[in-house]
Amino acid sequence: MTIKDPRIRPVAIRSPRGARTTEIDWADGHKGMYPHAVLRGFCPCAGCQGHTGEIRRLETRDDQLELDNLEPVGGYALSLTWFDGHNSGIYSYKYLRSLCQCPQCLPGAGTGAGSLPRP
Repeated sequence: MTIKDPRIRPVAIRSPRGARTTEIDWADGHKGMYPHAVLRGFCPCAGCQGHTGEIRRLETRDDQLELDNLEPVGGYALSLTWFDGHNSGIYSYKYLRSLCQCPQCLPGAGTGAGSLPRP
C-alpha cells in the first residue's frame, strides 16, 4: 500500500535510544515532533483508550516513556514497543500527524491540530 497524500507519508523517522522525543519528516516537508509523553499518553490501543471511540490523554510515569522499538505496520502505521513491554498500540500515520507537537501544530497555532482523529 502506497500512501499518496504527502501529509501522511513519512520519509524519515528518528527516535534515538534514550531520547524522549521521536521526530518524523513528512513527504510534504513538515518536521514533526512527538514527545514520548504525548505518544504514550495518547496510545491508541483498546487497553489504553477503551472501546468508546473517545480519545483521551492518559497520565504516564517517567519509566513508561522510553521506546524500545518502532516498526512499520503495512504502509500505513507504526507499532511502538515501550521498555515496560507495552506494545499493543498501532499508530496510523494520519493519527501521528495529528499528534505533532511542533510550534506550528500545537493547539492555538491556527492549524486545528487540537482535535484528534480516530487512530
